[in-house]
Amino acid sequence: MGIEGMHAGVESTLAGGCDNSAMDVLRNVSLRSFNTLGADVQAQALVQVACEADIHALLGDATWRDVPILILGGGSNIVLTRDVPGLVLSVALRGRRLVRETEHLRIVEAAAGEPWHDFVAWTLDNGWPGLENLAGIPGTVGAAPVQNIGAYGVELQDRFDELDYIDLRTGQTGTLGAAECGFGYRQSIFRYGTWLAEGKRAGQEEPDKQGAASLRGHALITRVRFALPKVYQPVLGYADIEQRLLAAGGAEPDARTLFDWVCEIRSAKLPDPREPGLGNVGSFFKNPTVSEEQFQHIIGRHPHLVHYRLGDGTIKFAAAWMIDACGWKAQSMGPARVYARHAIVLVHPGGPAAGAEVLALARAIQASVCERFGVVLEIEPVVV
Repeated sequence: MGIEGMHAGVESTLAGGCDNSAMDVLRNVSLRSFNTLGADVQAQALVQVACEADIHALLGDATWRDVPILILGGGSNIVLTRDVPGLVLSVALRGRRLVRETEHLRIVEAAAGEPWHDFVAWTLDNGWPGLENLAGIPGTVGAAPVQNIGAYGVELQDRFDELDYIDLRTGQTGTLGAAECGFGYRQSIFRYGTWLAEGKRAGQEEPDKQGAASLRGHALITRVRFALPKVYQPVLGYADIEQRLLAAGGAEPDARTLFDWVCEIRSAKLPDPREPGLGNVGSFFKNPTVSEEQFQHIIGRHPHLVHYRLGDGTIKFAAAWMIDACGWKAQSMGPARVYARHAIVLVHPGGPAAGAEVLALARAIQASVCERFGVVLEIEPVVV
């Protein structure tokens, strides 16, 4: 169980047993409360997975052997456009602990159903900095590696150690390190693998030839471990953070102060999905990256386009700036609209057609940006 009793806040409930006789299979249930966009679509069947035994019990039940499966974490990065056939697994695995310490690192673990922001706050409560730039991101710990979440100069892969998963085809468990997860900008080997093809497990018809890559579509992440440096070094190289630093007189912030800054910056720009009428999935589009040749072609025509040079020689454009430049900020299509304070966020009051209506708005924005800048914006959330 790793290091125990060192800190009052350390919890070691990750591997605890549970009574799967209490597991309920809900039929024809609304998913409105299971997604932050508020799409009021129906799931044919839903199970809230409270422990790994629940997963194994389901996989051993012939009832669910050949049905599609949709995995839901916090529902904050998914657009549900229709009713969901088959089985929805709502991941509710809980627990967090300090696993071990090395000379330079603390290895901290959290179960997949832990709310991400609460986990970040818990690490700081125990005096373990490293995740503070990622504060305020909605969703769960298990969903975080799927899109390699990132904010204010830090990505999950910068603090990642390894994760455990269950293969939904075989019931076998496994562990993946950073290299095996294939992390990139808002992507991983899990990125497009949440939805399984109807009537079969993904990849079931073919031999497994790709190793870890074949996990796309049928891996349920159960717990994630992070490597947090013992020597605190704040990451401050982001415009909004630098402005806070300047206002504070240039004094380097401690981890808790940086955590508070990030929370304040996010709340000033981004809507709370729980606020009535502002259902959303956070950033709806990825910031597009282009080659130097493409950059020179585009910037010659649009010299004021906001951009950032990356370490690999590519250039990242600010999607929100492009959307705003096309006149979409605060504009609506039906009940779906572009958020007035940040053009990369699309909001909707919720309802049966929420996903489809937001997607229609997104497609219109993509067409406008492509026509003006010659750049295709990629949708960030998973669309079902």
